[in-house]
This record gives sequence, structure tokens and C-alpha cells, in this order.
Amino acid sequence: MADDAAILRERGIQVTAQRLAVFRAVAARPHLTADDVADLVRAEIGAISLQSVYDALGVLVTEGLVRRIQPSGSPARFENRVGDNHHHLICRSCGRVVDVDCAVGAAPCLTAAQDMGYEIDEAEVVYWGRCPACVRRVQTPSRSDPSPARRRGRPGRRTLPAKKPQGRSRN
Repeated sequence: MADDAAILRERGIQVTAQRLAVFRAVAARPHLTADDVADLVRAEIGAISLQSVYDALGVLVTEGLVRRIQPSGSPARFENRVGDNHHHLICRSCGRVVDVDCAVGAAPCLTAAQDMGYEIDEAEVVYWGRCPACVRRVQTPSRSDPSPARRRGRPGRRTLPAKKPQGRSRN
């Protein structure tokens, strides 16, 4: 495995403790948010501002060492798997993100029905569903977490009793 500092230098990136720690955090745990990266970096080197984490991530993304993905309704996430145009599976329940290889052939993996004159080199595909752990959790609910069939209303919402109609009664 190449030295992380050497990898940064090869791309012309000034090597700092913060950039190295951010690079290592993304390599160790792909699909982290910037907040998650900041937590890992703080555990490694101590104090670092969230802005410094964003700055380091920006440099690493610009230089092609880190990929930024932003699933709909989610904060941006970062990974070090770059250059292969892979796709992602995202769990609707817990938010877990995993990599999946190209859906069809080599990059861009898909062909647009009409390219409108563009030279297409990448396709971003996100598959949404539930991960195996969340599927199992729903299939085998605990007593403290009754099954959706036994719950009233939607999960996470309080169900209020129905209001009685108000107004004049006709006799």
C-alpha cells in the first residue's frame, strides 16, 4: 500500500496532518458524511473545525482522490473508490450505503435514450430499498417495537383520537 502522504504529493496537494487524517478517515469508512469524517479525524488528531474538514474534502474531491455522492434527501457522503463509475444501494430505513458494480458493461454503464450531443462519460445510479438487517428487523419485531400491523397511525407519529363532529344537531 502506497504511503498516503506520497499519494497527496503525487497530485500536487500540500500535505498537512488534517488532510492526511481526512484522507485516512474516508479510506477507512466509505460513505461517511462530513460530520462523520470530522468525528473520526478528531479521534485521530484532536481538534479540527468542520470547515477544515470540508476544505480538505473539497481538495481531495477536486484532485480525484475522493468521490462525493449526494443521495436525494441526504447530506453529501464521501468515498475513496474513484474512477470506476460504480453505483450505490441505499437503505430507506437506516441510511446504510453500499457499493455495487456497474449495471451494464463498462462506464458509463448505461446509454441515454438521447444524448443530445453530449459526450457522456458517467452515469450515477442509486438503488433504494431496505438492507437485509432492516428487513429482518421488520420481520421479527420485539415486544418493545410492535409490528406495523399492530401500530395505529404511521411510525414516528402520534395518533390523535378522532374529533367528534361539532355543530347543531337537527331534531
